[in-house]
Amino acid sequence: MEIDIRGPRFGAALTLAVLAIAFFTGSVWVLALQTVVFALGASRGPHRSPYGIFFAKVVKPRISPTKEREDSRAPQFAQAVGLFFCLVGLVGGFSGIAPLFYVATGFALAASFLNAIFGLCLGCEMYLIIKRFSRTKEKVEA
Repeated sequence: MEIDIRGPRFGAALTLAVLAIAFFTGSVWVLALQTVVFALGASRGPHRSPYGIFFAKVVKPRISPTKEREDSRAPQFAQAVGLFFCLVGLVGGFSGIAPLFYVATGFALAASFLNAIFGLCLGCEMYLIIKRFSRTKEKVEA
């Protein structure tokens, strides 16, 4: 499915805010909230996550239209990567291993910062590298 390229970046900005709150307050519950958002985005697609729905219903009608679209698979994979880091952070937070909480949350925070501010989606880049590598491997085996 093709999605508006501005949606994932908007979602990254909201994610950045939520993860910053979780990181700087040490709140496991705020991180748990973001984990749910990532789980929905990873399982249903970024356009069907709470941030994606908010973008489509509230933000998109108020900004100029664009014809730029992208395949949703790379942002969906990025949501799964974010989910992984949040789950690791939750394990650290709920088990009392603060360094694990802060390192995992910090990685997710850094990735959302890069996407929101510079448009660099690390999870999307990982997806493209994996996809390219798997195609190369198929050619070698054939």
